[in-house]
Amino acid sequence: MDWGTVTTEDLIEALREVDWSSPPRPLNEFFSRFTVPRSSSKWNSRLKCNLYYYRTNYFIMIVFILGLGFIRRPLAIVAAMLTALTIAFLNDSFAGTFSEKVTRTVRRFSPHMAAKMRPPLTPVIRGRPSSKRTIYICGKPRWVCVSLFSAASFFVWFISCGLLTLLWACAIGLLATVLHASFRTPNLKARLNTFREEFRAVWRNYSEL
Repeated sequence: MDWGTVTTEDLIEALREVDWSSPPRPLNEFFSRFTVPRSSSKWNSRLKCNLYYYRTNYFIMIVFILGLGFIRRPLAIVAAMLTALTIAFLNDSFAGTFSEKVTRTVRRFSPHMAAKMRPPLTPVIRGRPSSKRTIYICGKPRWVCVSLFSAASFFVWFISCGLLTLLWACAIGLLATVLHASFRTPNLKARLNTFREEFRAVWRNYSEL
């Protein structure tokens, strides 16, 4: 895959659909080799490739920086967890896995309630599933859960008086992410992983026909 031809919208869409349950890359690989990109096109391609390949490492790094910023404010840590969960809900794989695990846990105590948490059946048009697939979390459309958790996190942020600290922590975390993604030289594993993910996406689209 030529990352130079990948737009920002395509990258965001790929990060939304990709599986985030994969473990982070080892630290010796994460901090292995750094070089200055030779041109703006090389920098653009390297940035997108590293953001996709080291996505789990960057997410953990940002959460760690947020934790350090709110180590003296326990309520702000709760707000940060709610915000991280809200952002994670935007990923299709995480939303489906989260909903399934919560439903299984509820089924142990109340099978009747767990039955209500099942997503509705996907409509079938001319023998094929509808292309407009709505993601459900615990039986509710994803946008409902995202809105509720966003409102809850904003309320906790407000009462914890940690909004300024949040802005500084997010700025430092995003800056560290961009710097690492800009100077970390993509290795062979990153390129092979890119081709594998591209094949899976093509095969998934082919199987849906």
